Amino acid sequence: MFKHDKKLLFEVRVDNINPNYAAMMQEQLGGPHGELKAALQYMSQSLRIKDKEIKDLFLDIAAEELSHLEMVATTVNLLNGHELDAQNATIGNIQAHVSSGLTPVLSNASGYLWTAAYIEETGDLVADILSNISAEQRAKVVYEYLYRQINDKGVRETIDFLLNREEAHNTMFREAFNKIQDTGSNKSWGVTADSKLYFDLSSPGSNSFSAQNAQPPSFAAPNSKK
Repeated sequence: MFKHDKKLLFEVRVDNINPNYAAMMQEQLGGPHGELKAALQYMSQSLRIKDKEIKDLFLDIAAEELSHLEMVATTVNLLNGHELDAQNATIGNIQAHVSSGLTPVLSNASGYLWTAAYIEETGDLVADILSNISAEQRAKVVYEYLYRQINDKGVRETIDFLLNREEAHNTMFREAFNKIQDTGSNKSWGVTADSKLYFDLSSPGSNSFSAQNAQPPSFAAPNSKK
């Protein structure tokens, strides 16, 4: 069951109308690292999770990603303004002026529609959490790129909030990974002879890596001292 609260998770505002930047923000609506992908990926993955705590984590983050989708869509809507102007629209924003009436659509910055092919789910909790960590890291990078290309203070405040929430999700998934790292596809990590081989195929060069003491990946808490 889902319940919609009309109050946004974070108040969204823009200082100026900017249709071209609205097209750029579309990347986080319908792009491969956007909010819809994250929400549906975590929700889909959660369906077979037996660990109740981790299942709740996936569903809680999925629900928050939907709230992020709402924030991004609201930002795009404000940036688009109210005047149809396809003649001066960028390539990724033409559809908003000729078919959606400036309504934010689920497409990326180039105008390509969102696809379920973006979703990654394996049924293996280790693999799925690692893919989610990667998803959050990539989403953060996209927001960083977007942040650098806008001076609008209102938009920057929204992106800053979203960027830091992606970082928080990344941390939560890392904590969940540490909890289950001896299970699933991480069982018997690096115990075969083949798993300890390193092929030095970059010549000339030297073998600077060794897999002799192969260890499964793990993550330290962000505030831990090295």
